[in-house]
Amino acid sequence: MTQRPLLAVDAPSLYFRAFHGIPESAARTQAGEPVNAIRGFLDMIAQLIRTRRPDRLVCALDADWRPEWRVALVPSYKKHRVAHGDVEEVPASLEKQVPVLLEVLRAIGIPAFGVAGYEADDVLGTLAATQPAPVEVVSGDRDLYQLVDDTRGTRLLYCGRGVAKLEDSDNAAVEAKYGVPARWYADFAAMRGDPSDGLPGVPGVGEKTAARLIARYGGIEQILAALDDQDAGFAPGLRTKLDAARGYLAAALPVCKVALDVKLPDFDPALPASPKDPEALLALAERWNLAGSARRLVDALAG
Repeated sequence: MTQRPLLAVDAPSLYFRAFHGIPESAARTQAGEPVNAIRGFLDMIAQLIRTRRPDRLVCALDADWRPEWRVALVPSYKKHRVAHGDVEEVPASLEKQVPVLLEVLRAIGIPAFGVAGYEADDVLGTLAATQPAPVEVVSGDRDLYQLVDDTRGTRLLYCGRGVAKLEDSDNAAVEAKYGVPARWYADFAAMRGDPSDGLPGVPGVGEKTAARLIARYGGIEQILAALDDQDAGFAPGLRTKLDAARGYLAAALPVCKVALDVKLPDFDPALPASPKDPEALLALAERWNLAGSARRLVDALAG
């Protein structure tokens, strides 16, 4: 019998996608409050349960979306997404929906948590590293390709085009898409850079060059070690670029790597067959006009 998976869900990735994918005007309470992110998120979870048939499900949250330890290493990390102080720029109407969404998940019995000082990615990485296989990580964040591990049984269900068009990624899929094995994806991202995360990359080194370097030498540590060998075969211009970027690369790699050893709170990942608190779920569904989405999720649980 095939072992059923743990679905490790990147909750912010999905609720941001739901918020931007469903017009506020199409999902409101009778009082006019938008619930588009909540409805969309619940419908995505219902579809994932129906199609992936997990026996466990955990939602990871951003307890700290821009951890100080990452900013200390690369000050530009996510800086362009800061609204004021160190608060993430989030649409006000989405911000108001998240606490309600978490109440709904509690009533259903699906654990959702973050860990102080870490991002949702780090929670997902630790779940992938510590929970019994198989683990299917659900996210629209490319950084999580690094978690793919065929030996351990970890896949990324990449939802960049939505949950209906999941890209079920094993190591071969990562190599086909980026030209690097999953275990080197963080090194690849650090060299290439990622404007969405404020990571500048190495000037003059794009995806193809980064992939070629990794194919020949390995990860960043191996590439930097090879720079010291005059017979390593670097073109003079590329050697100069990489040599000038030593400090950036040494700092960027731990920023790009997802933590695998976060201390998680106690939780029960077992997927309930029915809502943990049906009365609370009914009250929330009535108050927030979520009856349809809640019913679809309950039906998916009953399977």
